[in-house]
Amino acid sequence: MALLSVIVPVFRVEEYLAECLDSILGQSFRDVEVVAVDDASDDRCAEILADHAGRDPRLKVVTLSRNSGLGAARNAGLAQATGRYVWFVDSDDWLPEGTLDAVAGRLAETDPDLLVVGYARVYPDGTRRYESLAKVTGGRPMPDTFTLADQPSMLNVLHIACNKVVRRDFLASTGIGFGSGWYEDVSFSLPLLLAADRIALLDRDCYAYRQRQTGAITQTVSERHFEVFPHWERVFAFMDERPADVDSVRPLIFQRMIWHYLSVLGHSHRVPKARRKEFFARMVQHYRRYLPPAGYPVPGGAAGLKHRLVARGAYRLFEALRAVKKGRLDTATTPRPPQPRTATPELTDGRGLSR
Repeated sequence: MALLSVIVPVFRVEEYLAECLDSILGQSFRDVEVVAVDDASDDRCAEILADHAGRDPRLKVVTLSRNSGLGAARNAGLAQATGRYVWFVDSDDWLPEGTLDAVAGRLAETDPDLLVVGYARVYPDGTRRYESLAKVTGGRPMPDTFTLADQPSMLNVLHIACNKVVRRDFLASTGIGFGSGWYEDVSFSLPLLLAADRIALLDRDCYAYRQRQTGAITQTVSERHFEVFPHWERVFAFMDERPADVDSVRPLIFQRMIWHYLSVLGHSHRVPKARRKEFFARMVQHYRRYLPPAGYPVPGGAAGLKHRLVARGAYRLFEALRAVKKGRLDTATTPRPPQPRTATPELTDGRGLSR
């Protein structure tokens, strides 16, 4: 049994796949297997997988007969994994050199159910933005392991699967898997955090998260963004099965849900314009359905105003606020036409500032 099974779902990534596989198999740490799931990709991915598998027996290829989506591909890979821990790595991303040694060392130190690692967003121009776990620690010393109730600031870490290394028998005992549709990470990552008795951190750049300009759902206008709602329903259903364990964090998870919905609706490249009102209405339904009896911490400022508009179901006011904000941004970013020069001296306020 390998220490670590890395599960790589594959679909239409021929441009990136070899780099991803090499970044895992080429590291000095060898106690790893890679389970690559060809989700009926119709490009050269099958050829690339076959070539790598022929050169390294640690690569196992699973081929699906029809395209089933990211969640189903990950589940298929998990079913074939044999490692003590599993890690879901997307095939257009990669692992920086030294990552597997660092992860293995932290696993040995802490023996966690769930290890959460730092990662970097990598942009098309090559720049990197490291997403530190300092938002959890706040610079404070942390215990080696903890629960979500102990450290609810864990909810500030983006709910993605690729920054989480999970003990496989723990994952099997929870019954947690990936649902279908977009935003599948929500109903995987949050139940994991809720169920884990031993969460550990590794604040190191362990994952290169490629920010693609095309092909990413975050840059795609589609009705499929409505698929976010069933995933949050799964999160609350999971909590309802264990109310005594989650009561302390339920208000914060509710706040995170509303933040996520507002983020999706606030992005100009996601929800089609003709369906924005319907998306808002679904958000209001979930607000009223899942609002904790004792309330929740409403954020301040403009974010808090949006929360209150959702509570009231005030779609027109919400859109008016968005239009005002967008108008200000457009004004700030649109160059002004050159002004004709005149002989009239410019007035100032005495400090050299125009008035």
